[in-house]
Amino acid sequence: MYYSEFSEEHDPADAAVITLTDDQGRSLECYIEHSLSVEGQEYVLLLPVDSPIEIFAWEGDGEEEEAILVEDDATIDKIFSTAQAVLSEQNLIVKNTAYALTVAGELPPVEESEIFTLEIEDEEADLEPEQLQLLTSFYHDEQEYAIYTPLDPLLFFARMTKTGNPKLLSPEEFRQVQPLLEEHLFNQVE
Repeated sequence: MYYSEFSEEHDPADAAVITLTDDQGRSLECYIEHSLSVEGQEYVLLLPVDSPIEIFAWEGDGEEEEAILVEDDATIDKIFSTAQAVLSEQNLIVKNTAYALTVAGELPPVEESEIFTLEIEDEEADLEPEQLQLLTSFYHDEQEYAIYTPLDPLLFFARMTKTGNPKLLSPEEFRQVQPLLEEHLFNQVE
């Protein structure tokens, strides 16, 4: 299998920006962090321009509280304006973008006391816990919600179509190209 080297990492101010679009027509602007050509097909590793956020609903009796990720569009639509209002107090603008909610603006500095570690339970994969920084919390219809941003970057892997647009890889496509990506990134670290 033939592949060429990834492009070098860019300063975000100099990096090219392309747009991912989901099935609902929402878009997500991303920097091209790396590109890779495999057998004539170009693949790109993308980093969103804006910071991704995750909204959790806190459920429980106070002693045994559990954070439940809000993923359904109906709930997000219902709480979106409230989330926008509380984040605007930090000069952050919420965007309902493709594949992830994002915020535009400068995130507050990370404070150790505001970090939440999310243990991901998956029988098939041995996943590392995800660390998230609390941005704010709010109530909507007597339900407490908390908005976090991941401390690790959210990356997308896409292939470039013949029309020059990025198409997010399916899990099967990603598994086929993943060894090449990991090999290159590992070689860069050494």
